[in-house]
Amino acid sequence: MKNYIQFSKEVEKAKQEDKAIVALESTIISHGMPYPQNVEMAKKVEQIVRDNGGVPATIAIINGEIKIGLNDEELELLASAEDVAKVSRRDIAEILATKKIGATTVASTMICAQLADIKFFVTGGIGGVHKGAEHTMDISADLDELSKTKVAVICAGAKSILDLDKTLEYLETKGVPVVGYQTDELPAFFTRESGLKLNTRIDDVKTIAQLAEVQWDLGLDSGIVIANPVPEEDQLDSSFINGIIDKAVAKAEKEGVHGKDSTPFLLGEIVKQSDGKSLETNIKLVEHNAKIGTQIAVEYSNLSK
Repeated sequence: MKNYIQFSKEVEKAKQEDKAIVALESTIISHGMPYPQNVEMAKKVEQIVRDNGGVPATIAIINGEIKIGLNDEELELLASAEDVAKVSRRDIAEILATKKIGATTVASTMICAQLADIKFFVTGGIGGVHKGAEHTMDISADLDELSKTKVAVICAGAKSILDLDKTLEYLETKGVPVVGYQTDELPAFFTRESGLKLNTRIDDVKTIAQLAEVQWDLGLDSGIVIANPVPEEDQLDSSFINGIIDKAVAKAEKEGVHGKDSTPFLLGEIVKQSDGKSLETNIKLVEHNAKIGTQIAVEYSNLSK
């Protein structure tokens, strides 16, 4: 079989030295934030991973290769190019075959991370069940991927534009552990609380690493959601942000925006209507996830030494 994986020098070296490697998605760069905040955020998050003892591996598809780790030029390309494809599971083969530029979602980043034998992945929030899914069947591929791909995803819960109750129910049905890091509730992305109680709370990174080891040693081949709330000082007022989300969802429905276009549309609307406050919170929660996610990856790496 042809090898489609291309490691950066930094990631290649980390593999040889058996260091903790942390996967990072690229859709957040190309579709989740405006330029130049997106490239600034990407570089800062990579540095946070390094500062906490890990090695960052931002993943994207460029020129027929799955890039595991990007250089500054490739990061800039993803951040500023206008024709970057949003790549989920169904799109990987097409984007590789046609040699287009593709940014990976949570689902496709998990697939690529597993191909590269990387077990921990930091993102902002996972996708989930969209509001009104009982009529549209609009459910993110992220959830199905979590049920069958052995990667732990450190996030601030699911994006709060979604139906969080149904998202949590779907993950339970699929047997995906959702672990609250120092929280009893599923975080709601921009806010720390959703009112939805989690089955599992763990307050230290070492125990989460041990849980992951046991899960995969037993051959339970699903992913793990590690729900890490946005820091208290960075969260938005729930009534403020929920009102804006409701308006954005109504606008998307009116304009017929759905499928893979809905998340970037809604997040863009929320940034506009919150005067950029949501973007600031988004950046802060990704940075916090990078810190905690790397600490867990380092602890996991130490278990086998």
